[in-house]
Amino acid sequence: MERILDNNYYDLFVNNVLIPLHQKDSDITYLNERLSLEHVPAESMNACNLGLYSYNSFSSIYTLNSIVSLDKSGITAVQSDPDLSLFGKDVLIGIIDTGIDYRHQAFKNSDGTTRIQSIWDQTDQNGERPESFTFGSEYSRDLINKALQSDDPLSIVPSVDTNGHGTAISSIAAGTQTNDQRFRGVVPESDLVVVKLKNAKKNLKDIFLIPDELLCFQESDIMLAARYLAAVSQKLNKPMVICIALGTSQGGHDGNGPLSSYLDYLAQLPGIGVAVSAGNEGNKHRHYFNATLPEVFYSDFGLNAGNADSTFFMEIWASSPAQLSISITSPPRENTRLIPPSINSCINYNFNLSQTNVFINNIIYEQNTGDQLILLRFENTFPGTWNFHLENYNHESFSFHAWLPAGNLITDETYFINPDPNVTITSPGNALSVLTVTAYNQFNNYILEESGRGYTRLGAIKPDIAAPGYHIPCAVPGNKYGTATGTGAAAAHAAGVMAMVFEWGIVKENYIQMTGSLVNRQLIWYAMRDKAITYPNNIWGYGQVEINNLFEVVYGD
Repeated sequence: MERILDNNYYDLFVNNVLIPLHQKDSDITYLNERLSLEHVPAESMNACNLGLYSYNSFSSIYTLNSIVSLDKSGITAVQSDPDLSLFGKDVLIGIIDTGIDYRHQAFKNSDGTTRIQSIWDQTDQNGERPESFTFGSEYSRDLINKALQSDDPLSIVPSVDTNGHGTAISSIAAGTQTNDQRFRGVVPESDLVVVKLKNAKKNLKDIFLIPDELLCFQESDIMLAARYLAAVSQKLNKPMVICIALGTSQGGHDGNGPLSSYLDYLAQLPGIGVAVSAGNEGNKHRHYFNATLPEVFYSDFGLNAGNADSTFFMEIWASSPAQLSISITSPPRENTRLIPPSINSCINYNFNLSQTNVFINNIIYEQNTGDQLILLRFENTFPGTWNFHLENYNHESFSFHAWLPAGNLITDETYFINPDPNVTITSPGNALSVLTVTAYNQFNNYILEESGRGYTRLGAIKPDIAAPGYHIPCAVPGNKYGTATGTGAAAAHAAGVMAMVFEWGIVKENYIQMTGSLVNRQLIWYAMRDKAITYPNNIWGYGQVEINNLFEVVYGD
């Protein structure tokens, strides 16, 4: 078995300059120009292996970011203009998600052939692997067409989307119009390239005390998916918009993580755009922030642990130059000593009265950011109010953020007592050069309450733009149609808009050096803005996407 699939090995990020120190090629999986994965035996399967290996070595855990009118974004006006008529032709839409129901009519041409260029199914090890990749199965357009002509398509292309999220996201961006015209994706002439992600390894879930039955994905697999999509774009010599409707609340929320950095790099290449969702954490009460008053060098805060969340984790990120120690008090009022920061130690503290274990990593310098991180992982959690006391060793005022897990990794029963809805954009939405998309209700022009809010932890402006994200019509597996709500749906909508700009710029040779980062700026400049609101702001970014404004102002006669 390939080590990248083997639960007996951790997949740890390693800088490529360190690869010559490794003796076996089988220990390494190449990710990109900067990073690779080192496959290290996970002999002990102990949560305190995070401590033996540094926090930044492990992948973050990602979850899904989504549970009508095209006129709302100016799309119909542009597509009706005979001088523009932009439907995404010869532009690829890359989807990294739960897969796709390739048999659905939303992904077929009028003659019944597929509009899917290829599928890389990371969960299927029985087919041909993509070139330069060591696992999964790649199914080409020709093979998918052969399957569609068969009485038993799954015997030829066995890839399915059992969740439905990937099918929905794909169709919102690029679904084929139905005969009754009740459904159509933004760019129905674009071809799709789809990566079905494998579930995160059990050993990674165990590190962060995530129940094995939960569907979630690991950062390194998403990075490999992005590399695959970029390779397909280069091979076919066609521009591509990568859509990622996934997110995580792990990391520094500053755009410096491995996936964020890689997507930043791709978005600055000609012909590669990246649209990502802002996440749906805005009203979940999973973020806390405090800045102490001058001459106050301590802070106390609390969270409620719900009955359903026996295991979960929490991250506290301090702003430099603070050096924070922490003590924890359980609901029965049993407390730890004050635990100072260190380089890579892990403390397993047992609360005798509640029988709760808490793994405490108080990391003085997290490598990706250089800031202090306190990682707390709770096992057999006693329900009720847990209190946390922070003290600054420097005896100075300080500020810090705390985040609970995103998405389905925790229930709504676990939350901070005095939460802050800001700085709740999930990664990779904090990356600088990607288009970070929040969601609004296109029927009443209100932002969705759950939409993640900016800014980044370091104050950079995010989100970039808002797109329709409420009850968006979409395809669902089984040749049916439904709706999708959330910033994932909004990101898919915006990805289709980006494809229209690429078609005008690169395919029609009006601006052949166009990068994703440049497309982002164009959409930002000509977004629709309410005169009663000051822009940019941490809720709407620069306004509502409106592509007709862009073409009228920039490319008009």
